Amino acid sequence: MMRLQLIQDGKGKNTGVFIPMEYWTLIKKKYPDIENADTDIPKWEKDLIDVRLDAIAKNPDRLKSGKNLLKELKREI
Repeated sequence: MMRLQLIQDGKGKNTGVFIPMEYWTLIKKKYPDIENADTDIPKWEKDLIDVRLDAIAKNPDRLKSGKNLLKELKREI
């Protein structure tokens, strides 16, 4: 079972997903060109990511499992 973690902004809005390395490796095997995508991230976006990572480090309980995410999505459907 894949265990994903959600990343949220200061208002609790989901803004990203953390994928464990073992699954990222599987994704790269299935889609070998995935790392050739444009990876030049603007400085403002890098700064925002740093702020969010710092917020997660200070309050790791805000992260949700992929299992809980799927439950939430099923409720909305």
